Amino acid sequence: MASGGDLTLTILGFLNESPMHGYELKSRLAALTGHLRPVSDGALYPAISRLEAKGLLERHEEEGAAAARRQVLTITAGGREELLRRLRDPADLDISDQARFFALLAFLSALPDPADQAAVLGRRLAFLEAPASFFHEGGRPVRIKDEPDPYRRGMLVVARASSRAEKEWLHQRIEELNVPR
Repeated sequence: MASGGDLTLTILGFLNESPMHGYELKSRLAALTGHLRPVSDGALYPAISRLEAKGLLERHEEEGAAAARRQVLTITAGGREELLRRLRDPADLDISDQARFFALLAFLSALPDPADQAAVLGRRLAFLEAPASFFHEGGRPVRIKDEPDPYRRGMLVVARASSRAEKEWLHQRIEELNVPR
């Protein structure tokens, strides 16, 4: 993962779902974002130690499947509060970076208040609705029809389709969250 911010969020998010040992946690992290941003042991285990030092998670030993004992990680009440804080008020990068936003989205259901969930989705929607492009010329975004390079044009076509699909889903989900219960 690119930084400690999203690694912290995903560690706390997975441990909020259930206690697990480090190897299981690493496997879940790899399944979520490993194809984009692999997590090395050199990043994961120091992050776990930092979270433990801050009182956000704790370790205890349990019997392993074989004779070896294993360290099991459990989120603490403070860790749960930190997770909810990060979900409720994510950093701007957590909203603008797609991989980080998807990591956030994977745990957004942990927020108990639908209004809080809708507010986070609204921030992502506002980001996607702002004019943007990978390429600029003369201070203006290059439009698909004006891009001569077929690969850059392809990037713009794929980004537009992905953005449209995500905005459609965001509008739908925000509407569902805003229905009185």
